[in-house]
Amino acid sequence: MRSILPGFLAAAFLLFMSPFISSAQKKGWVSLFDGKSLKGWHVYGNKPVSATWFAADGMICLDPAKRTPGMKGSNDLVTDGEFENFHFKYDWKISKNGNSGLIFWVQEDTVKYKQTYHTGPEMQVLDNDGHPDGKINKHRAGNLYDLIAGKEGVVKPVGEWNTAEIICNKGKMEFILNGVSLLTTTYGDDNWKQMVAASKFKQWPDFGTVFKGHFALQDHGNEVCYRNIMIRKL
Repeated sequence: MRSILPGFLAAAFLLFMSPFISSAQKKGWVSLFDGKSLKGWHVYGNKPVSATWFAADGMICLDPAKRTPGMKGSNDLVTDGEFENFHFKYDWKISKNGNSGLIFWVQEDTVKYKQTYHTGPEMQVLDNDGHPDGKINKHRAGNLYDLIAGKEGVVKPVGEWNTAEIICNKGKMEFILNGVSLLTTTYGDDNWKQMVAASKFKQWPDFGTVFKGHFALQDHGNEVCYRNIMIRKL
């Protein structure tokens, strides 16, 4: 007769550990970053991760000083997986005068699209006070870049962590920064199409037309770090 002891012990262990399972896991949150490696990520176009991106101390960081001479094309770091209808959450910290961004719904076809932003909208990551984009409406931190300006007075100073959230669910979108709702909009409807047509993205006909895709951390040539990157499918 096969012993039931191993199974019993496993069940008992799980029962013992259940109170320690994080509330995030219980609510369906899944981490997209293991805190120590870039497993689950690659450079846009399925290229190997360059030395400019690295994982350390629970963060994914960009060091532009490590850029190799002659590096061409997008060096944005993208998720291996694609996502639709989600609540996405992450922390970011930008360098002085820095610029980056979180791009979503990215379509990875480098023959048709040379950059992640040819298809994917962006939640802006920026030093509002130090970077020239901070003087441009709809280009400030937390904005739906070049489409909608968000609520002001929420972003933290350079060198401090900001917690950002993007919720996209069946045609409705919300951006949240440090617990404050910055903006809401619909997508895929006539209003969305009119916003795109009035933006710099009008030159790329497939921008914001497919509502499932990869997430991308933008290499804008400035130091930036990300952490606590997680998603809950809706």
